[in-house]
Amino acid sequence: MPANDLDLLIEAARRSAEVATAFVGGDLGVQYKAVDDSPVTQADLAVNTLLTQFLREARPDYGWLSEETPDGTDRLNTKRVFIIDPIDGTRSFIEGENTWAHALAVVEDGQAIASVVYLPMMDKLYSASLGGGTHLNGDRVTASATARPDEAQVLATRPSLDAGHWPGGLPKLKRSYRPSLAYRQSLVAEGRYDAMFTFRPTWEWDIAPGALILSEAGARITDGKGAPLRFNARVPKAEGMIAANPDLHAALMQRRL
Repeated sequence: MPANDLDLLIEAARRSAEVATAFVGGDLGVQYKAVDDSPVTQADLAVNTLLTQFLREARPDYGWLSEETPDGTDRLNTKRVFIIDPIDGTRSFIEGENTWAHALAVVEDGQAIASVVYLPMMDKLYSASLGGGTHLNGDRVTASATARPDEAQVLATRPSLDAGHWPGGLPKLKRSYRPSLAYRQSLVAEGRYDAMFTFRPTWEWDIAPGALILSEAGARITDGKGAPLRFNARVPKAEGMIAANPDLHAALMQRRL
């Protein structure tokens, strides 16, 4: 097995891609979860099975939090925990698009220390380790330096631009969208977009892998109210999130408060 956690996650992501892409163009067996009516496919479940076996065999003392595994409390007593979204952007996967990802992180004492976001249909592998920077297919990437909200290109849903979220006045932003939250975060880390945000309660598996990829690229990432993000909570949800380089983040938060 790989000696360090980042290498382990990279290997796991590539193995996940082999499983998931085998379902492309075939019967996905789509079902909808009773809790929130979100879709899940046989590919999501197959990738989750692979990751559970591969990662937990490699690190049996780590806790486990995955979108496709019933949650428990054992993970709260472990120093390190895997936080996994087998396929982030399942709707994109169902629709035959390319912008879905495998999102994997190792969290220690509430902070991500190794992360991978891999988009197999585009062969884009984002990786980060604590103190080691962020890389895209092996090349170092950094967040943009755009400081003014009216010059920023952001990734966000339309509801995130409702005036009620911006008591200080809605910024004049150029908005785009990608279905996968992990990919949105990674695009900001890469510098292709200047910021991303969402203000609805957000599961940790959607944001923990991208959080380290952002911070190691020089971006600041907080919850939607500006508070630091901590992972492996008893209820693994954050109050949304906002990410940008420090100057732009501060300027956006001035409109939020």
